[in-house]
Amino acid sequence: GLKLQVETALFGGASFDEQGVPISDAVVATAKSAQAVLMGAVGGPKWANVARDLRPEMGLLRLRKEMDVYANLRPALCFSALADASGLKRHLVEGLDIVFVRELTGGVYFGTPRGIETLADGSKRGFDNQVYTSAEIRRVARVAFELARKRSNKVTSLEKSNVMESGLLWRQEVTALHASDYSDVQ
Repeated sequence: GLKLQVETALFGGASFDEQGVPISDAVVATAKSAQAVLMGAVGGPKWANVARDLRPEMGLLRLRKEMDVYANLRPALCFSALADASGLKRHLVEGLDIVFVRELTGGVYFGTPRGIETLADGSKRGFDNQVYTSAEIRRVARVAFELARKRSNKVTSLEKSNVMESGLLWRQEVTALHASDYSDVQ
């Protein structure tokens, strides 16, 4: 009895091939007005030599940013019948049931400056700036803590606080949020 109204639109490589852009303003508007957006792969080797700002993946990044899709949930399960198919020992993977919560609208994908520059000696250097705000960190950490309360009640936060300032901020914010709002979560 579920009634669905489905609308399709070009996105990623298909959009680039037809319209010269990885996602059009009209498709972004359509997506933002929808109750749900389903999509498949956006790119592939065919578009590897397209200008970076026109690559299919840029459509995905734009859609994430414009729709404020900041938390990516990636479950990892190991079904008992498949435990022996893993490259890891059975006892390590059998019963595995974890969810990775990844931040999607900040960090290295959106930080500036970024680019490739030619150095004085003629060699080149590529750089991407990893930038997070307290608000970006806290909102995705809230997703992880709330999800944990419905599952194992455990969260592990990963960052590079030993060598990266953005990692240090990440650790500080997650630790403070844990202490203030989620001390019941391990």
